[in-house]
Amino acid sequence: MEIIASATSSENDFDFLVGKWQVKNRKLVARLSNCTDWTTFDSEIHMVKTLNGFGNMERYFATFDKQPFEGMAIRLFNPETKLWKVYWTDTSSCKMDEHPVTGSFENGLGKLYATDNFNGIPIIVLYQWDATNPEQPIWSQAFSADNGLTWEWNWEMQLTRMA
Repeated sequence: MEIIASATSSENDFDFLVGKWQVKNRKLVARLSNCTDWTTFDSEIHMVKTLNGFGNMERYFATFDKQPFEGMAIRLFNPETKLWKVYWTDTSSCKMDEHPVTGSFENGLGKLYATDNFNGIPIIVLYQWDATNPEQPIWSQAFSADNGLTWEWNWEMQLTRMA
């Protein structure tokens, strides 16, 4: 899958996310199974810039089944390709994502893609950041099991900046 950066892609694309955020999550109960049941829960995101602005690190905090959950996104901007790569790890696996999403922003909308497998099914993963309102950004995730012809949106996070 070839991904080409937008003309406006820059190391400042994620600047809107610096700080602490309250998050309202809406997540499909089961993915790629024609499920229409959603679960909702609250979480927090804390994000800081790193590597002289060419990277950032996000910590994600939630509670699942009364157990604390922590995730971490590491985002790196390549100034040569003008593409972002996002790596993920969390307390459920404690392993760095082997299939980072890659992409860029255009007009406040970031689209980052990866090929992966879900329950043995080859998929394309899409992370979409809608920062057109940087004070209330929205992150969404979708899977495609048919090479991008159709997408199942399976997770949405609505962020509100904490004081």
